[in-house]
Amino acid sequence: MVRIDLNSDLGEVWRGTPMADDAAMFSLVTSANVACGFHAGDATSMLTAVRRASASGVALGAHPSYRDESGFGRREQDPPAAVLQADVLEQLEALQSAVDADVADGPGVPTAERPRGIAYVKPHGALYNRIVHDRAQASAVVRAVVGFGERHGHTVPVLGLAGTVIEEEALAAGLPFVSEAFVDRAYRADGTLVPRGDSGAVITDHSIAVERAVAMVVDHRVTAIDGSPLLLVPASLCVHGDTPGSVELARAVRAALLAAGVELVAPW
Repeated sequence: MVRIDLNSDLGEVWRGTPMADDAAMFSLVTSANVACGFHAGDATSMLTAVRRASASGVALGAHPSYRDESGFGRREQDPPAAVLQADVLEQLEALQSAVDADVADGPGVPTAERPRGIAYVKPHGALYNRIVHDRAQASAVVRAVVGFGERHGHTVPVLGLAGTVIEEEALAAGLPFVSEAFVDRAYRADGTLVPRGDSGAVITDHSIAVERAVAMVVDHRVTAIDGSPLLLVPASLCVHGDTPGSVELARAVRAALLAAGVELVAPW
């Protein structure tokens, strides 16, 4: 049976406003990329997300970004590698603190039923796109993930675009790399995402997004924005929580995949 993970960026409370309907999205996805405070989110939203993930049986992922709250992590940044490494590690530890707080608040609950911690890391926004091609920044992110794993006694996979620099750096460091595809974002012919500022970058037509999702998983194909065919073999599909109508889109994608005989399961 064909299997796929369905992930979404959640816990993104920005200046007091939730950017997604988290309560609904947690019931539809299998993995949640939780904002860790630098582009959105805070201690309260992280703890809420951890508890929702635990209650829903959803894998918990960290979603670190540049230190860019005012730009929602979508602006290019050029921090020194050591600074970026420290920033990413700080965010991972912040989410881990929420996991620890949840465990501490659950006396009497068997350990096996509590969250086991951060299952994977998926960088956010401009950082995600930068480490597709920037080796220095990709290496800094990987060193942070490796350091976090060493502190907490387990290896943490990285989720990102296949065939890119971040995949090379992760694998070279001994980290599992899991490739993802985006049902609601347009692709360039080289397999990278069309920048959000460009026309057609975000796909808001649900019928098109659903058709793309099934084609990506079943046929390993998608059409780039210039009309050229692309080969994709994703292990995870992303539906952005802040895409207009994200709940309806995630529900439709989930239903279409199940109807096509695809099993929805987290790979972590």
